Amino acid sequence: MMSHRRNGPDGRAAGIRAGSSLSAARRAADLDALRRRPAVDLIVVGGGVTGTGVALDAASRGLRVVLAERHDLAWGTSRWSSKLVHGGLRYLASGDVRVAHESAVERGILMERTAPHLIRPLTQTIPLTAEIDARQAALLRAGTLAGDGLRLAAWTGRRRLARSRRVGPDAVVALAPTVRTGDLRGGLVHTDGQLVDDARLVVALARTAASYGARILTRTSAVEVGGRGARLRDELSGDVIDLDARVVVNASGVWAGAIDPTIVLRPSRGSHLVLPQRVFGGLRTALTVPVPGARGRFVFALPAPEGRVIVGLTDVDAPGPVPDDPQASAEEVTFLLSTMSRALRTSLEPSDLIGTYAGLRPLLDVGAGATADLSRRHAVVTRGDGLVSVVGGKLTTYRRMAQDAVDAALLSAGLAAGPCRTRSLPLVGAAAPQALARVAAPARLVRRYGTEATAVLATGADGSAPVAHGTGVTAAELRFAVRHEGALEVDDLLDRRTRIGLDPDARTRALDAARVALADG
Repeated sequence: MMSHRRNGPDGRAAGIRAGSSLSAARRAADLDALRRRPAVDLIVVGGGVTGTGVALDAASRGLRVVLAERHDLAWGTSRWSSKLVHGGLRYLASGDVRVAHESAVERGILMERTAPHLIRPLTQTIPLTAEIDARQAALLRAGTLAGDGLRLAAWTGRRRLARSRRVGPDAVVALAPTVRTGDLRGGLVHTDGQLVDDARLVVALARTAASYGARILTRTSAVEVGGRGARLRDELSGDVIDLDARVVVNASGVWAGAIDPTIVLRPSRGSHLVLPQRVFGGLRTALTVPVPGARGRFVFALPAPEGRVIVGLTDVDAPGPVPDDPQASAEEVTFLLSTMSRALRTSLEPSDLIGTYAGLRPLLDVGAGATADLSRRHAVVTRGDGLVSVVGGKLTTYRRMAQDAVDAALLSAGLAAGPCRTRSLPLVGAAAPQALARVAAPARLVRRYGTEATAVLATGADGSAPVAHGTGVTAAELRFAVRHEGALEVDDLLDRRTRIGLDPDARTRALDAARVALADG
């Protein structure tokens, strides 16, 4: 089957991959086309990292694909991660070698082939203080060496990820200036991957899928779902479309059980704190602190854009109805502050906080025990009517989850398609480091948009001055998000296409600029 490529009603723009632009006009045209011809090969429900990954996998195999998301791209869990693309050391500690190896392989694919513009190597440092005795230090060192083994097994070169090593106290302080030094005898250093932003990865996946003909419909609810079709409701107009499909994939994350009640999940809440870099003295590493009394669990302080540090994360049961907007509990905030403070000269205080955020992991319910001990393996389940659901897993392994889900969908429908292509298919903006270094745009834009950074500057809006104090985001980025990234509302601009919303005060100051960008189109 041939791929159905379209440029969309917004036309082409210099530096933009043909057919990849998402906009209000593109959305309207896609809905109109579906009203006239309400039959496709595959419907995917959910616009997070897994759903957009499924859409890209299926569309790149030549299938006619519709993605339905009731809110916005990366609206749910996919924007509330730690932004790490990691090799699975934690899973080695728990004996889950399969998940650890899969994580390392997928990390390498992202960093070297599919999204090198969105991911950078991040040094991680475990300070060796009196709380970590010689035996624990030896076990931790064995773990970092095992991480080197995972990198080698995944064929990820040392030019991307440096090997682990032990360093002296001065090197630890150079990387983490506020670490406590009275009993510091050095540190263990290893390297992992860090996304510039998890929501940007989701948007890139959706736009790449669109370039292969997928119809990406945000603000579109799947109000009735079966194995061979779905009723979609346009949440902006209220119009309803009944679509026939050869197969439907449920990739709605923690809401998967609402679509298929046979799926029983045990959501786990992971909460993070947002703090200013000044309280860490210019942190240059991911500061990694073991959780007392817990095997293989750590709290991280992660340097982030906009002069922020993200501290996380928790792993606690989140029973009951699934909230649209999960919140960190007071107990989680205290736990994260106190655990990280154990490694610092000066304790972190609630008054230091810029904000907090939390996301829910869609873990399969396998009985009693702490959620931290549940496997992060994903599962693909096919219901009797052919509906395919993909649950579990984690952000790093989204591509393999999508591949397995599409393979199951093809089997369920008896549908022929080409082989999976996503191991080597670059996302919009992707290029090798040497090519990215030659892009004629500010480094900050290249880190977020890759080769499309010049197209951001070409929108005609101001690409140099920040839209508000407390953020580096420019008017050009907001306009680009409206014209090419499917942003339809102020929240889309401030909370997902950019992450201004992580700082509530900066978000308030940027509201007028977001409204102008939407009005200008």
